[in-house]
Amino acid sequence: MTDSGSQPGTSPAQTSKQEGPWAEAEGRLSRALRDLGQTSWLVTVLSVVVALVVGAVLILGANEQVQGSLSYFFAQPTDFLETSFQVLREAYSSLFRGAVFDWQAPSVERAFRPLTETMVYSVPLILAGLGIAIGFRSGMLNIGGQGQIILGATSAGFLGYALSLPVGLHVLLAVAGGIIGGAIWGGIAGVLKARTGANEVIVTIMLNNIAIYLLAWLLKQEWFTQTGSNQPLSSSVDDSAQLFSLLGPGFRLHAGFLIAILATVFVWWLLERSTIGFEFRAIGENPEAARTAGINVTKATALVLIVAGGLAGLGGAAHVLGTEYRVAGGIAGTLGFDAITVALLGRSKPLGTFLAGLLLGGLRAGGVLMQAQTGTPIDIVLVLQAVIVLMIAAPPLVRTIFFLPRADGRPRLKKNRRRAQGADAEDSAPRESALATADSGSAPTTTQEADK
Repeated sequence: MTDSGSQPGTSPAQTSKQEGPWAEAEGRLSRALRDLGQTSWLVTVLSVVVALVVGAVLILGANEQVQGSLSYFFAQPTDFLETSFQVLREAYSSLFRGAVFDWQAPSVERAFRPLTETMVYSVPLILAGLGIAIGFRSGMLNIGGQGQIILGATSAGFLGYALSLPVGLHVLLAVAGGIIGGAIWGGIAGVLKARTGANEVIVTIMLNNIAIYLLAWLLKQEWFTQTGSNQPLSSSVDDSAQLFSLLGPGFRLHAGFLIAILATVFVWWLLERSTIGFEFRAIGENPEAARTAGINVTKATALVLIVAGGLAGLGGAAHVLGTEYRVAGGIAGTLGFDAITVALLGRSKPLGTFLAGLLLGGLRAGGVLMQAQTGTPIDIVLVLQAVIVLMIAAPPLVRTIFFLPRADGRPRLKKNRRRAQGADAEDSAPRESALATADSGSAPTTTQEADK
């Protein structure tokens, strides 16, 4: 049997030369994902702080009142400072009111509704983020969350309105269809990587595009949409297939949030307590050592992306069965890519991913009220997410900004002081040598004469 990356007629030296760059790149990727998972909570929190500071600068730059007060800053700087403080207070208080608690609401029910909206927005982010996190812990960068969500939402939505079943059975079948749809889409990339060594980043990105165009084609088929209309929109999901509400008609919070909690517990058990989870983490640490220990790396690699795709598909199913109730061309939005941010922010840990999903869900929910109340562009929220990812991907940058010690515990100031002492010692060594030579009566060299 020949290796997956070798070709008939090639020597082992040629094969190693061909596979070398790919193997080195995948090794660097695995190490990078492992380092991201070991990032401290302090660095994560400070990354969010940096993002809020950057967002504050952008909010001030986009505000006309701040721009006007800046024009006469040197004549009356207090106006600029007061205006800036007022603008930031209104913007971030609106963000909090739209995400957690609205103290200006006319009723208690409306006051707590923002928190439930945050939970609604977080459901697909948490579920898809858990799938991405499993890939990270296994040393694989799964960029296919978008396509897996699309397939999960498409499968669940179609089963939700195409079949007529009892309430409990119908919703279970629709949810299972979403899991299977996402698992199949993730399994394609997993099998290709396991059998042929194909890079999962490239394969999953291509599968995202295929999923988008596949959904666009399905929405043109009358047998799929079952509406008889030319609009690219499916029929509504039957009531028997919808996820039930948790707090009544005044709120949108549905049973998908309970599913997200159960999925978080399941992923924790899978990674930390199960044999297959140990194999996932082993191939993430060192695939060759895992193979030497008797682990079937091919099978484990395929299962990683199958499980990850199933979780992302579950997120798509919860989104369409609990919130949207229809299948449309933009059903996934940017959920698949936001899930990568959730997994990074949560350090690829189940609890961290759950909390990160709530945070990004809060930014989505609060950004709507922030734009409505203050006129702040909602794109600021996207900037906050991008800055968070940038900071988390570069922990040394965060440590430098806040003068934190290095990851190995050695403070930076002592390191710099040692460097300075070493440089002084190197500079003083030639001079001491020159003085010793002069005392011994030997002829001075050109360097010694220059020192004199």
